Amino acid sequence: MDDFNDINPLSSDAFTSGETLESWVQSKCDEWRNAYEDTYQSRHQEYYRIWRGESSREDDTRTSERSRIITPGSMQAVEENTAEIEEATFTGQLFDIRDDVMDESKGETADIALLKKKLTEDLTRAKVQPAISTCILNAAVYGTGMAEIEMSEVIVQKVATQEIMDGAATQIGVEMEERVQVRLRPILPQNFLVDPNGSTVDDGLGVIIDEFVGSEIIRKDQENGIYMEVDVGTAANDTDIEPTQDMTVYTDDRVRRVKYFGLVPRHLLEMEKDLGGEIVIDTLGSVDGVEEKQDSYFVEAIVVLGNGRLLMADYNPYMMQDRPLVAFPWDIVPNTFYGRGVIEKAYNVQKATDTEIRSRIDALALTIHPMMAIDATRMPRGSSPTIKPGKMLKVNGNPSEILQPFKFGDVSQITFQQAGELQKMLQQATGAVNAAGMPAAAAGGAAGTGAMAMALGSVMKRHKRTLLAFQHGFLLPFIQKAAWRYMQFDAENYPVGDYNFHCEGSLGLIGREYEVSQLTFLLQTMGTDSPMYPIILRSVVDNMSLTNRDELLAQLDEQNKPDEAEAQMAEQKHAMEIEVQKTTLAALAGQAHESEAKAAKVQAEMMNIEEENNIAYAKIAASQVQPEVNPEQDAFEKKIIIMEEIRKDRELNLREEDMKARGEQHAADMSAKSAEQDMLAQALAEPSPSEEMPQEPLV
Repeated sequence: MDDFNDINPLSSDAFTSGETLESWVQSKCDEWRNAYEDTYQSRHQEYYRIWRGESSREDDTRTSERSRIITPGSMQAVEENTAEIEEATFTGQLFDIRDDVMDESKGETADIALLKKKLTEDLTRAKVQPAISTCILNAAVYGTGMAEIEMSEVIVQKVATQEIMDGAATQIGVEMEERVQVRLRPILPQNFLVDPNGSTVDDGLGVIIDEFVGSEIIRKDQENGIYMEVDVGTAANDTDIEPTQDMTVYTDDRVRRVKYFGLVPRHLLEMEKDLGGEIVIDTLGSVDGVEEKQDSYFVEAIVVLGNGRLLMADYNPYMMQDRPLVAFPWDIVPNTFYGRGVIEKAYNVQKATDTEIRSRIDALALTIHPMMAIDATRMPRGSSPTIKPGKMLKVNGNPSEILQPFKFGDVSQITFQQAGELQKMLQQATGAVNAAGMPAAAAGGAAGTGAMAMALGSVMKRHKRTLLAFQHGFLLPFIQKAAWRYMQFDAENYPVGDYNFHCEGSLGLIGREYEVSQLTFLLQTMGTDSPMYPIILRSVVDNMSLTNRDELLAQLDEQNKPDEAEAQMAEQKHAMEIEVQKTTLAALAGQAHESEAKAAKVQAEMMNIEEENNIAYAKIAASQVQPEVNPEQDAFEKKIIIMEEIRKDRELNLREEDMKARGEQHAADMSAKSAEQDMLAQALAEPSPSEEMPQEPLV
């Protein structure tokens, strides 16, 4: 702990070094500028020249090159890739808010809808879409898109009416309202300096915006109390931070402004602010658990210099302590801030194509222009060796011996094939679809439907990868930070809460065309009476870029709506069918119970007959073991017993025949009822089209 106190910058010995806040920030600016110039400046300048089609001697691949042409392959790739990302970003809603379940259960659904509506209106009024498009273009050219989130107070003017003279007249005028506005300002890479040790705008020591601005901007902010009243003078010329390389440098009324966003030594900031004692950080109200440690060496701050003079130095005023900057790489390079853009992907093929075309042009200059070989010893002294139509040449001798036409030869036609192959390589490197080559190849039979679908699918995956990097690295952080600014500085109009933002980016133009083709193939496999046909047809129209798409969608929705009268009749018919089925089932159940009762009765009667037979057999057996009596009487009694037995046997046979007849009648009744039940079920399953109401079943 004693060792830490010895090197603690907050001790009194630290103030004797003579270092100031502006010198510390300026030193960081110089160091990071040198790191950028050593690694990326020459590359970015050449990428800019390729995109603009500007030639420079330092870009030559051969010292003998005379042609200055730059082929448009990389330009086309940049435009097609940026157009695809913009089409996917700005088609439909720019963002959406999906809060978690706990917040929705607290009744924040209305606040979410209000925040979405207000934020969309304010971002549209601040012209955010052109700024986002510029950042996407910078990322395609340089590899990284960067922007600063600015805040300002603006006056919103609205046309309004007001009653005067006690309502006797109406006055038309302008209603003015002062509002806070959040804007997005794109920054070029030569003006955006980051800590070489960081890979994002948030994980490094800080970020510096070094650029030239008009002196009137500095003066205006001084009058508004944002900057301190100091004389900054006029900036010296520096072509390294100019916005373009082909402009005439204008040095009058300019100030080199350096904005630093990041961590600064606390003691240097305290010296400038002259606070002393306890430091209070304004977080717009108390925030539990968010308190800056007083013994920390660094503190998040914003520092502004003008021509090396301190204009502003203050703690980070934003409640989330975030830096008002957003950036994203077109293609990620691991562990580095700067990404890989479209120009860098196509760089080698672009240089090879330029060399091929330039060499052909240079060779054509030697083959198509007429030249002549002469015998200089036999030409008159002082004669001009140039050739032109109608010119008279004086020679000392026979002209056919002194003058001889000369030709280098013909240019090989293989250069055209080589340039075409290089163009294909450029498309492979960048993922750009050639607007003329691919349809021509498909029409000529070079690629079938399956091959075209696979090629478009590969292109879509590459565009989707770039779109996700843009959404998660640039668009979502910007929307989130803009919402925080409005919640902090315009709480009267914005609901304050913890909301989760999501991007609603759809498919780009190529993706939508690919999806339309797939849906069209699917429509061909089904009939128009299929329930899926109107759904797929609506998806096809929804993905088309038609001027009257909304009208077509509305018409399709109107046609797919069921008729209320038909729906009511269908519902009534369905209810009556249910009632018929219930009544039929009840009747069948009653008949089944009746049949079961009859069967039980027949079974009981059969059991009674069997018991009576057993009793009769027992009586006969008992009569046979009685004691001996008079023979005549015994014979007479035996005859009576035999006749009784015969009578009982006849009764038993009659009962059996009666039971057999009843069983057969019961089986016939059950068969007839089963056939009637099958006919009724078939009639219910297939109702006649002409019948408006189902008939009551016969029970």
